[in-house]
Amino acid sequence: MTVKIRRVGTSDVLTVPKSIKKRYKEYEVYQDRSGAIVYMPKRSNPFKNSEFVAKHLYDGDDTGFIDGGVRDDELLH
Repeated sequence: MTVKIRRVGTSDVLTVPKSIKKRYKEYEVYQDRSGAIVYMPKRSNPFKNSEFVAKHLYDGDDTGFIDGGVRDDELLH
């Protein structure tokens, strides 16, 4: 399937074919080094959400963590 860029007002527009289901209302658009244009669904960044950050801050409790120590014979001398 091929689409062409067309001018609408002062913007260039790529038409989304009917065969592509529109799952999201907003997309982020990027262009890579080779010129490929990529549309990614716009999602919120959880690290900018203060509730998410507060809930996931490390509280200093190591309970449940596996001891990942290194034996002396594993060290490079």
